Amino acid sequence: MLVFTLTPELRPDVAAAAVRAGDVAAVVLRVPEGGAPDSGHLRAVAEAIQKHDAAVLVDGPENLVAAAGLDGVHVSDLRSLQAALRALKPQAIVGAGGLASRHDAMEAGEGGADYVFFGALEPQPGDTAEILDLVGWWAELFEVPCVGLAASLDEAEALARAGADFVALAETLVADGGAATVRAAMDRLARVDAQP
Repeated sequence: MLVFTLTPELRPDVAAAAVRAGDVAAVVLRVPEGGAPDSGHLRAVAEAIQKHDAAVLVDGPENLVAAAGLDGVHVSDLRSLQAALRALKPQAIVGAGGLASRHDAMEAGEGGADYVFFGALEPQPGDTAEILDLVGWWAELFEVPCVGLAASLDEAEALARAGADFVALAETLVADGGAATVRAAMDRLARVDAQP
């Protein structure tokens, strides 16, 4: 999974190149706070990503899903989750993000979220240990897929070792190295998968 902020500077070809670089299941496009995305730009970025068999989710208003032909929504707070589930399921993916406690994760999973995402879409200093703990706990007990956010290649590998079903590469990580970073992350994840 990759995370990008939907700004006018995000070029469709750059997003598509990052997706092509590895086995990317989904991309979360963050809508800047207080910003209304250009629907034509959103659709262009989404179509470029979807051509490579990756789902496109928006961390923003759920009405953007239908308006821009997206695959679903990433909800960053539990208060909005139930409304998004009612509005979009079963036609679209509804993921629950920003989860920082076991209770919140169980509530999201039991509520019908398609995945639980530990941590914020923007890496927060000092969150890694807590995210690893939550991923490890969740992976042992529940079937709903879990996602952890990695701000470094070492964190991506640690999340895979902890049992994350999906590892989300933070925008800052991908921005630094682009497609090469995605390939390096995929190599590390493959090594973890290959271990008994």
